[in-house]
Amino acid sequence: MTKIDEIDRKILRHLSRDGRQSNLDLAAQVGLSPSATSRRVQDLERRGVIAGYRARLNRDVMGQGFVAYLTVGLALHTKEAQEGFERAMRAAPEVRECHNVTGAFEYIMRVETADLAAYKAFHTDRLGTLPHVNSITSYIVMGSPKDERA
Repeated sequence: MTKIDEIDRKILRHLSRDGRQSNLDLAAQVGLSPSATSRRVQDLERRGVIAGYRARLNRDVMGQGFVAYLTVGLALHTKEAQEGFERAMRAAPEVRECHNVTGAFEYIMRVETADLAAYKAFHTDRLGTLPHVNSITSYIVMGSPKDERA
């Protein structure tokens, strides 16, 4: 685990809100000189604390505004079954997140499609045809009062 002080936390907080801000603006917000801020950001990148930067996309504008969370249970709990399922989910563009979890099911996923019809096609034609899928429960997102994903 890497050591992160309060100034690093401020830098990370501001960058997580706006990763495109200039170093000059970031320096003013955290109370350091631009050169000291730049050195700290580079150090956080070098140590892997900052793993990368990405654009936050507006899925509604892109025609991908239908969001569902799914839980998936597998019939077999073998390494082969898990690897096959995970390979299929990596190849599915509708799947934005897929997590192997503990509990009553093996996976929780976030799926984004254009609409309910497109989701049904994914559910039936892709997910429903996979071997070892034993159960699928869908939770349709009706609103997101807080979403801090990058």
